[in-house]
Order: sequence, then C-alpha cells, then structure tokens
Amino acid sequence: MDVAGPKEPEERPKSASRTSVPYRRCAAGDALLAVVLCAAGFLCVTLLFKSQEQGQTEKNDDLQHVVLREISRTVRAAIHLEGEYNSKLNTSVEWKKDVDQYHSEGGLKLEENEIVIPHNGLYFVYSQASFRVSCQADEDDDADDQRRQMVHLSHSVKRWSDSKSEDKSYYETILQSVRTACEKTPSSGGGDARAHGKWFNAVYMGAVFRLNAGDRLKTVMKESLLRDVDDGPGNTFFGVFAL
Repeated sequence: MDVAGPKEPEERPKSASRTSVPYRRCAAGDALLAVVLCAAGFLCVTLLFKSQEQGQTEKNDDLQHVVLREISRTVRAAIHLEGEYNSKLNTSVEWKKDVDQYHSEGGLKLEENEIVIPHNGLYFVYSQASFRVSCQADEDDDADDQRRQMVHLSHSVKRWSDSKSEDKSYYETILQSVRTACEKTPSSGGGDARAHGKWFNAVYMGAVFRLNAGDRLKTVMKESLLRDVDDGPGNTFFGVFAL
C-alpha cells in the first residue's frame, strides 16, 4: 500500500496565501450576484412548470408569493405591491402600498399606479393576476355558443422609456401571458349560472430586463376580466428587484 504523500499538506498554505483581499471581495460579490440570478432563474423555471400543471392550487400560489417576497428583501433595491379591483380603473387593478406584504427600498417607487425605475441596470420584473371565473355558460346563449365558449385569462406588463419614445403615451409590452382557464359548459339548472361556483386560476410572468433610470412599468388587463380578479392577500401582485 502506498502511503507516501505527507508533503502535500505542507504546500497547501502556499496556494492559499496567494489569494488577495480584493480578489476575495470580488469573488464574494460575484457569488452573491450568481446566487440571486440562480434563485430568480430557478423560480422562473419552477413557476413555468407549475403554470403548465392542471389543477394548480392556491397553496402553491401562496408559496410562490412568499419566495418572491423573500428574494426581493435580500437585494439592494426592490418593490412589492398588492393589487385590488377598483371600479374607477378600466385597464388595470389598483396597486396598493402600505398594505399586506408591501415594501419598497432603494429608490423604486409607486407613482400613478406605475413603478418608476431609479437607476440604470438589470432588474427582475414579475407580476401575477389571480382570478375566480365562472365556467358555466350564460342561460341566454344558444346551445352552439355554449359549447364553443372558452374562458381566456390575460395579463401584461408594459414599459415606457424615453430611450424608446418621447411620446408619453407609448408603452411597449415586455411581459405578456395568456392562458385558457376552462371551456364553458351549459347551465344544468335554473337561476344565475355564475352562482354555481367560481374556478380559481392564476396568470404569472417574470423575466430579467435592462432598464433605464426614469423608465415606468405598468400592468394592463382586459376590462372584462377586472371584476373576476381575486384580490385576496398574496393572490395578485406586481414587483421589481435589482440584480
């Protein structure tokens, strides 16, 4: 048996001593950025697979909300908002601050129902809209219409930037998600078909973008869907954090 080799431990301190303090600091910074990027990437992949599964539960959505909130609390600039239905708005829910799990730091702020970006850099932008929709056809629809109707849910995030256009009304879509919740079925009994129960479903989206100081982000939703938004704690949210 070859037991030679006690000299190797004597040489290890020499290689360790070559690592300078600036290098270790740089490596630590790179490691932190890598952890945040990996966490964001893992979250995106996880949520993508979740969104493809049938019968997604409210418990999973609660977990997703907690993970996003905790990641955003570990970075230098972040904002997390909760959404509520407001009958005075016809293109979006109202994003609320100082409620539930709201937090804002590092210059990110809510202004006129839009998130304002404080500095140039990479940001992870995310949003979820949850719905409770009826999958029963209206009684006044004919039989053919009842069989063909599909319930589609959609949600998008748009960006205004003076680097794209000086027109204050021009917003480009940076995130968009559309999914089919169910196919409407004929009502089997009398009374209001919508009173026979609601189906819970959620539309999530998130990605990394390079944004500029002064950019503004807003969400857009079809007016016909706004009344079906589930604005319970943790169900509908909008946020950004710097990477």
